[in-house]
Amino acid sequence: MCASKSLNFKHFLLTFLLLLVGGCDNTSDRLPLITKDYCGNILEKPATNLTQQLMPVADQMKDKTGVYILEQGTEAILTRAWLTEYAEKTIDVQYFIFSTDNIGLIASDYLIQAADRGVKVRLLVDDIMIDAKADELLLLDAHENLSIRIYNPTANVGKNLFQKVGSLVTDFHNFNQRMHNKTFTVDGKVSITGGRNIADEYFGYDHAFNFRDRDVLLIGGEVNAVQNSFNQFWNDELSVPISQLMKENYKKLSYETLHQYACDPGNFLPEVRAQIYSMPETIKAMQEGNKIKWLDNIEYVSDKPGKNNHEQFLGGGGLTTQRLIELVKSAKKSITIQTPYLVTTELSEDLFKTLIDAGVEIKILTNSIASNDNFEAFNGYQRVRKSLLEIGVDIYEFKPDAQIRKKVMSEEMYRNLTSVPIFTLHAKSMVIDDKITVVATFNLDPRSANLNTESITVIPSPEIAKEVKAGMLLEMEPQNAWHTTLDWNPDNLVDTSKQIKVKMRRVVPKSIL
Repeated sequence: MCASKSLNFKHFLLTFLLLLVGGCDNTSDRLPLITKDYCGNILEKPATNLTQQLMPVADQMKDKTGVYILEQGTEAILTRAWLTEYAEKTIDVQYFIFSTDNIGLIASDYLIQAADRGVKVRLLVDDIMIDAKADELLLLDAHENLSIRIYNPTANVGKNLFQKVGSLVTDFHNFNQRMHNKTFTVDGKVSITGGRNIADEYFGYDHAFNFRDRDVLLIGGEVNAVQNSFNQFWNDELSVPISQLMKENYKKLSYETLHQYACDPGNFLPEVRAQIYSMPETIKAMQEGNKIKWLDNIEYVSDKPGKNNHEQFLGGGGLTTQRLIELVKSAKKSITIQTPYLVTTELSEDLFKTLIDAGVEIKILTNSIASNDNFEAFNGYQRVRKSLLEIGVDIYEFKPDAQIRKKVMSEEMYRNLTSVPIFTLHAKSMVIDDKITVVATFNLDPRSANLNTESITVIPSPEIAKEVKAGMLLEMEPQNAWHTTLDWNPDNLVDTSKQIKVKMRRVVPKSIL
């Protein structure tokens, strides 16, 4: 319910400035008037449900967790669509960003259709980065089987200019405390968690820029922990029903315009819809082909609502911070990291130095100035880059035209592009000693450590670690990244105006980056 997205919209400070000056002034209709019945040509989905599709692995789900890493944007959106199509009882959705762009509108239609079948849908979204109009969210919330709550509504939804400024001035810590968790859980049986939000760019469907991201699909076992965490957030006083923040009375509910938008082949490519129809067979083939790994000791760790007790201003850590420190300290040979934002503190630098002095190899891939969508965070990285290199961290910076985009972007979108979008690293992952993989929402910065609630999934599997690390190392190769050293970095490869814009962000304290 805010201004339109742009390349620099994805970070907190500029978002707040847009909220102050623009609020929800963007009133352009995202849904065109209905001129044709597109839905009449849509085939019925296969007659099956999630329970039937999971029947072959029902016994394994009782004491193990099925794990599959979602590397490609297309498979990530197809899997979410599959789960929504065949959900029977509940869909619980938790995101930092929910945008009613093309992907968001189609996702909304899928959720409405599930609600029409009697599925109870709960959508929990952080307040600061909602890119949807008030009437769009209120219309969804008006459905008897769909409920929306807003986490920590201090800056955006239902707030006027004076209330926004008041929150910022009188409670700066709480204003900055955001929910960065990202989970999509169906029937308490299957969940997706990781780096992706709900917007075009997270799935390779944006024309201007796209994110290289990573999620993990979990089946059975540890999904209980994901479900319990969602319930904790949903029931917390920080999560407020949108109907309490904004009022709208719908005398006659109609979702026909949304349905027709999603049925329009110009918005929803027929070949993508065909892939969704075939997902039950795809999932079956994955199970039979041992693509889904059944593991013990999978660990899902989430911060509690509010992150910490707020006694330490802009500090305090959290459950995910502490667990990541423990995991890093356990390394004996190597740590390989992907993080879009690399803003270390004295604590993390001392930890890295101790490990490197003990012979542990640390490689980090982060964004370059050319691929970065967050000038403030990149300026924070510039402040610590030399220190990290001096203690021996091996740093690579992602290229905006990384060739890996051809593999992980939507194939349907990529072949129809007239120009190449900027490609930005957004995956937050770590591999330790070729044995443990961490897929997370956690950026390596003070905001994730102390302010934003985060979640991490710890996967103790040498086989998965080998696959994920191989992909990470591939993305550090010259066709995908620059190797940064004490003698050279790629900052000067961008125009002077961008370099100046980044340098001007020096005034922003590291503690909120």
